[in-house]
Amino acid sequence: PTYQAMASDAGDRNSTLKRCLGVLRDARNDSEQFAALLLVTKAVRAGEVDAKTRRQIFDAIGFTFPNRLLTSRQPPAGCPEHTFRALGLTLFACFCTDPELAGHSQILNKIPTFNDILVSSCNPDSTSMIDDVYQCLSAVMATSRGPRELVTKGTVSALCQAYVNCSYGSDRALTLLLGLLTIAEAKCWQRDAPHLLAVLSKLTNDFLKTEDMTKFELCEVLPHFIPLSPPLTQDSQGCECLHRLYKGLANILGSKLSQSQRDPALKLAACLVQACGSEWIPAGNAGSKFLALLVNLACVEVRLMLEEPDPLEVEGKKEVVTACYVLIEMGIQECLREEKPLLEEVQKMQLVRIMEEAFGAVIFYLRQVKQEELQDPFIFASVRILGAWMAEETSSLKQEICELLPFLVHYAKKLFKEGSPAASLPPPELVSTEGSGLPQDALRFLLPGFCHLTAEDRPRDILISEGAPALLCEYFLHQWEVLTSEPGSLTPLTSTEMSLQTACGIFLNLVVTAPDLIRRDKTFSSLMDLLLKSLPLLLPQKDHLVLAANIATLGLMMARILASSAVLQGTHSAQEFFGAAIRFLSQAHTTQADPSSDGLAAAVSPAYASAWADVRELWFLGMQALAGCVPLFPWLPQAVLQARWLEGLSELLARVAPASVDFELIAAFQGVLVELARASKPCRDVILSHHGGEWANLYGMAALEQCLSEQ
Repeated sequence: PTYQAMASDAGDRNSTLKRCLGVLRDARNDSEQFAALLLVTKAVRAGEVDAKTRRQIFDAIGFTFPNRLLTSRQPPAGCPEHTFRALGLTLFACFCTDPELAGHSQILNKIPTFNDILVSSCNPDSTSMIDDVYQCLSAVMATSRGPRELVTKGTVSALCQAYVNCSYGSDRALTLLLGLLTIAEAKCWQRDAPHLLAVLSKLTNDFLKTEDMTKFELCEVLPHFIPLSPPLTQDSQGCECLHRLYKGLANILGSKLSQSQRDPALKLAACLVQACGSEWIPAGNAGSKFLALLVNLACVEVRLMLEEPDPLEVEGKKEVVTACYVLIEMGIQECLREEKPLLEEVQKMQLVRIMEEAFGAVIFYLRQVKQEELQDPFIFASVRILGAWMAEETSSLKQEICELLPFLVHYAKKLFKEGSPAASLPPPELVSTEGSGLPQDALRFLLPGFCHLTAEDRPRDILISEGAPALLCEYFLHQWEVLTSEPGSLTPLTSTEMSLQTACGIFLNLVVTAPDLIRRDKTFSSLMDLLLKSLPLLLPQKDHLVLAANIATLGLMMARILASSAVLQGTHSAQEFFGAAIRFLSQAHTTQADPSSDGLAAAVSPAYASAWADVRELWFLGMQALAGCVPLFPWLPQAVLQARWLEGLSELLARVAPASVDFELIAAFQGVLVELARASKPCRDVILSHHGGEWANLYGMAALEQCLSEQ
C-alpha cells in the first residue's frame, strides 16, 4: 500500500523520489528493494532528474545493485523477460548523465553488454533498453577515455550492424559512428574495416538512389566514411562504393543547383580526391567531362569568393574554397599527366586557362591580407595551392607573382620562425604530410616555385632583396636535423627529403647566377659546413642517392666559390666530404656485356640505375665542379689517388668498346683528368702508366693527349 500511494502521487516527482530512496535505504529484502526501485526508475523515466537527486540515487544504490539487475536472467512473475535488465540499464543511463560517473570503470566495463543489446533482435518491449544504451554510449564518448574504450571494446562493429540492419535507433547509431570516426578514424578502420565498409555501401546506395534533399544531407555524412587508409580502391566493395559516389556526384553536379546544394557536393568530391586522387573517376569520355566539370566548378567558386571578397561572406565559405583548392590541384596534376591521361589535350588547354583565372583571384586575395590575419589557416591553404601552381606553371601570371613574392617570403619566414596556430588546420591536400609536412611549413610548398624563379633575373633579385636565401639556409639546416632525427639511421624518403632536394636546386641556381651572394652572405658558410659533414653520412645509406647527388654537386660548386674559407683548408671535414664526393662520382659507371657484340660496354652502375634519371644531370655538373676544384685545393689530387679512381677509370676505358661511351661522358672524364694531370705529377704518372696516352687518342681526348705529352 505504501508503494501504491507513492506511485499515485503525481504532484511532486522529487518528493516521490526522496520517499523511494528512503525505502531503498531501509529495505529489508530484495522484494522491497525491487518495488522501490520500480518507482525510482519510473520517476527517472518521467523526466529530467537534477544533479543533486541523481547523486542521491547513486549514493543509495551504487553500482552493485544495477550490476545484479543486468546479469539476472529470471524476471519477476508476470513480467517481461528483460525486466531486470531494463531496470539496470535505466539506472546506468541515469548515472551516465553525470560526466564523472560516465567515465567510471564500472560504466566502461559494461560497454560489451551495451554492444550486445544493440545487435540483439529488437522487440517492442526492448526499445526503452536501446534508448538507454544509446544514452550511455553517448555519455561515455563524451569522456576523455571513452572513445578509446568504445573502439577497443567493439562498439564500432555494433553500431555499424545496428545501422546497416536499420534497427531501432539506427539514426543514433550513425551519429555515434560519426563522432567516433571524427576522433579516431585510423583506429576505427584498422579494427572494423569490413563493418565500416558495409555502412559506406548502404550510404552510397542511398546516395545514388534517393532523389530528394536526403541526397545533399548524405553529402555531409559521407566524407566521414571515406578513409585515407586503407585505400578504398584496394577492395572490390570499396570500388563499388566509389563508382556509386561518382555516379551520384555526376548527377548532382550536372544539374542546376543552389549554393547550399553545390557546396556539400564539392566538399564530398574533394574528400574523394584526398583519399583516392583521381582513381575514382572512370576513364573515357564521361569521366573526362566530369573531371573537367569538377575543376571548372571549383575555379568558378574560387573566383566568386576571392575576386571581390566580402570579409563576412568569405569567412563563411572558407571550408568550401579550401575543398575547391583540392579539386584544382587535382586539375593541375591531370593536366600534367602523360601516361593514361583522363583529359584530352583540348580539355587540358581549356582547364589551364580557367585555372589561371582562379589563381589570379588567389593572388588578388593574398595581396589584401593584413598582418593580423597571417595565422588564419585559410591563408595557409591559399599559399599552398598557389605554390602548387608556381611549381608547374612558370610562364603565366609572372608579373602578379613577382609582386606577391615579398608577401610570400614574409609569410613563410613568420611561420617557420614562430610556428603558428595554423597547425590546427586540417588542410585538404593530396600529398603526404609526413616528415616536414606540418601545416606551418609553408616553405615546403613554395620551394618548387622558388626553384623556377631563382633561374630568372627579376624574381631572383626580389627573392634576394627580401632575404629568401638566408631563410632557405636556415630551413635547410632545420630540415637536415629533421631527416637525421630518427635513431640508428636516416628516415625513408619523406617530404623532408624532397624539400632538401628542392632547396639544393635553388642554391645551385644561386651559385651559378649570383656567386657574389654566396661569398658575402655568412649563412652560406654555415650551409657549406653542413654539406661537408652531411655527405659522408648520407652516401653509404641506401635509397638516398638523389639527395646525396644534390649535396655532393652543391658542395663542390660552392667549394669553388668559398675556396679561401677556413673550413675548406684541408680540414678533416673537408677531406671527408671530397672523399665522399669522389666516391659518388667514381662509382657511377661500370662495364657490362654488350649485347650487340662479344665485348664490353660502358654502363651506369646497378646501384645508380633506378635513380639515374634524377641523378644524371647532377653527376655531370659534379664532374665539372670537381675539375674546377682541383687547381684550388692542392691536397685534392692526393685524395683522388687514395681512392684509386684513376686506375679504375683507366681500366674501364681500356676494356669497353669506344662506341659505347657517348661524347658527353668522354668530355666529363677528360675535364677532370686534364686538371689532375696538370696539377699533380703523381696523377699524371698514374694515367701514363695505365696507357693513358693510348686511350686518350682512342677516345678523341685531344686536351688530355696534349697535357700528357708535355714534359
